[in-house]
Amino acid sequence: MDAEILARIQFAVTVGFHYIFPPLSIGIGLVMVILEGLFLKTKNKEYETLVRFWTRIFAITFALGVSTGIVMEFQFGTNWSAYSRFVGDVFGSPLAAEGMFAFAIESTFLGILLFGWNRIKPWLHFVSTIGVFLGSMFSAVWIVVANSWQQTPAGYHVIGEGISARAEITDFWAMVFNPSSVDRIIHVWIGCFLAGAFMVMSVHAYYLLKGRHVSLSKKALPIGLIIATVFSLSQLVSGHSSANIVAEHQPAKLAAFEGHYDTLAPADLYLLGWVNDEKQKVSGMKIPGGLSFLIDYDFTTPVTGLNAFEKEDRPSQVNAVFQSYHLMVTLGLFFIGITLYGMFLWWKKKLFDTRWILWIFVFSVILPQLANQLGWIAAEMGRQPWVVYGLLRTADAISPSVNEHQILFSFIMFTFIYSILFFLFIYLLHKKIKKGPELQ
Repeated sequence: MDAEILARIQFAVTVGFHYIFPPLSIGIGLVMVILEGLFLKTKNKEYETLVRFWTRIFAITFALGVSTGIVMEFQFGTNWSAYSRFVGDVFGSPLAAEGMFAFAIESTFLGILLFGWNRIKPWLHFVSTIGVFLGSMFSAVWIVVANSWQQTPAGYHVIGEGISARAEITDFWAMVFNPSSVDRIIHVWIGCFLAGAFMVMSVHAYYLLKGRHVSLSKKALPIGLIIATVFSLSQLVSGHSSANIVAEHQPAKLAAFEGHYDTLAPADLYLLGWVNDEKQKVSGMKIPGGLSFLIDYDFTTPVTGLNAFEKEDRPSQVNAVFQSYHLMVTLGLFFIGITLYGMFLWWKKKLFDTRWILWIFVFSVILPQLANQLGWIAAEMGRQPWVVYGLLRTADAISPSVNEHQILFSFIMFTFIYSILFFLFIYLLHKKIKKGPELQ
């Protein structure tokens, strides 16, 4: 296995592991804001108990998110020095903004949130909870802006040639509001809210099934369910909007999403299938012209196929892109179905006694995480062979001095350390959940 493939795998594993934690932090942060707001409004101590409990869970995810995120950035200099040189002037601004504003706000207010109980006025503590939540959301903004610029570059020019070439910002706001950034930020935020909501639903459904913390869980579970329902439906709209942006600016990626090869022909929408890249065929269930309809509301609209691009300019792993994209969509539809049915049972006052759906909620905690990971896999593999779309190829972005043996050694070490961190996370999470909320 050559250095480029190993470096890509290492970065994918590192980023994928890191991305377990920020969505939970953002999603749980929203739940904390709602719970503390209800406490201030109702003066019901049970809401305060719930806020304290979920603050402890939040602190675990925040700590692991920070530690894994720092390690991730070192790979830019070790494995991807050519990439770092090319994008350094562009990425410096959003990454600096993330550190100076978003992370500073989040970490400062987190100190007040964790240690301010019974030391400051309740309304001020509520402000700190909002500050932590907003800081985590702003942090996501700047990271997604940087990544979106790689997908749809804007507000730049390239100076120098060959290995000395680098992108330089000419319009900061054009870079920030590049064609895909707003849609992708919204899509990421919603995925985070779903991760946090399903986490809350899982824990409190478990308590109800075991007959523990019943009164608290009957307050918390509906809050998580409402958040999950609203944002499951919102994600459907956001996903459609994001796909339209991909159709306009990254047609090769969209073609890979649906295994569409024919140039300027109507494109089918597959519900499930398998791509044979060699034969350029997809076997599966489809809606003829469905993708054309979603893009232009016309089943006969031609859609640019993969054959419109040179083979070296389009994704090489079409089936992997196809499968990750369709699994993500399938999970999104599952979220809509299960949350709407859960809302129906709650309205009928049967939710807390319907054990089978509570068990589904318990085990569904992993599914938003899986959907988030699959979405990033589809987006990043679909962008290949470009690391900066249309400007810098992945093969040209790797460090020229690093070899496959060095990358393999560091990959093994990182995987070992991350395995320890993951088991530590599960242990601490299990310990907190087993202990449960403590009435104040």
